[in-house]
Amino acid sequence: MSGLLLTFYGDDFTGSTDALEALAAGGVPAVLFLEPPDQAALAGFPDCRAVGVAGVSRSQTPEWMSEHLPAVFGRLKALDAPICHYKVCSTFDSSPARGSIGRALEIGQDVFGNACVPVVVGVPALGRYVLFGHLFARAGGEVYRIDRHPTMSCHPVTPMTESDLRLHLARQTGRKIGSLDIVSIRQGNARTKWDELVREGCRVAIFDGLDEDTLAETGRLLCDLSRSTQLFAVGSSGLEYALVACWRATRHLSPPVFTDPGPVERLIVVSGSCSPVTEGQIRWALANGFAGLRVHPDSDLENVRTRALEFLREGRSVVLYTALGPADRRFDMEGERMATRLGELLRELMESARVRRAVLVGGDTSGHAARHLGLQALTLLRPLDPGAPLCRAHAPGSWLDGAELVFKGGQIGRPDFFEAVRRGRR
Repeated sequence: MSGLLLTFYGDDFTGSTDALEALAAGGVPAVLFLEPPDQAALAGFPDCRAVGVAGVSRSQTPEWMSEHLPAVFGRLKALDAPICHYKVCSTFDSSPARGSIGRALEIGQDVFGNACVPVVVGVPALGRYVLFGHLFARAGGEVYRIDRHPTMSCHPVTPMTESDLRLHLARQTGRKIGSLDIVSIRQGNARTKWDELVREGCRVAIFDGLDEDTLAETGRLLCDLSRSTQLFAVGSSGLEYALVACWRATRHLSPPVFTDPGPVERLIVVSGSCSPVTEGQIRWALANGFAGLRVHPDSDLENVRTRALEFLREGRSVVLYTALGPADRRFDMEGERMATRLGELLRELMESARVRRAVLVGGDTSGHAARHLGLQALTLLRPLDPGAPLCRAHAPGSWLDGAELVFKGGQIGRPDFFEAVRRGRR
């Protein structure tokens, strides 16, 4: 497809809509598909300049990636955008056995043929920073080194026990890793440092990221590199923010004007997250008029559906949740199976109660659940809290076509986030 600036594959749904937001809010018309689009699907969005695919690789094994990602990357490469981005979470949580960023990087590098893959993780807008290769993340009002972060250091599946991203990634790939540090970027020597890393045989380069100026310099380098070859890159939505900064200067992008979608009477929230941030949001909602229903593997889903419909028909919003924080997590929860059940339940409730707005919480939960909603694509409706925008669903022939959805990561949002979604604005 001619005219594309970027393609991307998100390793989960919440991260995919984060990238969608960074692009569309920055003035780059973008569409997020659930499967790599063919020409007929693309024809429905003639003005788009960026195409994404929302995936589930964050919860998968390296063997799964080896089976599925080559074809996905091949189809994205065929769209002929200058840059293809493998989008990961800004906390970079991953492991050699689950959600291996290293394995995904190897596959993408082999498909695109890059000598060296840039890795851009810092997202100042989300409180994520990389300095001299070490990752830091905000929690509450404090910024922690990621291996001391109160949540990510003890993540139940992929705990971050190493802040040096070179060492963390080296556990997942044997390819030589270098660092493009803040000093080189700040002094305007990013290209010189990049060329030096390539000469030294580095196959991967971790970029520092501290602020908007740092990202702008990174964006200029990536745009420059992509002029001579299709560039495969890995990173968080920081990569989109970096590129948008470059495109604004060279392509004169105009940020869109967002209309107010207005409030809805009823909202459905489905949460598979055990994050303390999400716990606070659920507790706020329950204390402010939302009805809550706990869902676990032993739940009678027909009973849950019946009770949820009763609340919705009374005009109340509903939160369906699997855990209230890390202390409430059940270790017999099989993630994909539970998420599938939640997705099926959400679709039934939205259709039966004629609810047009919903929130899916948790990266893994969102990905598997959303695939049971019958969606083709998502576009940005309007930003809310950074990283969790309100999206419009495109589902031709379905009642859910035009529905409004938010895919929220566990660590994202203020305590009253669900009420903000119900209102449709901050």
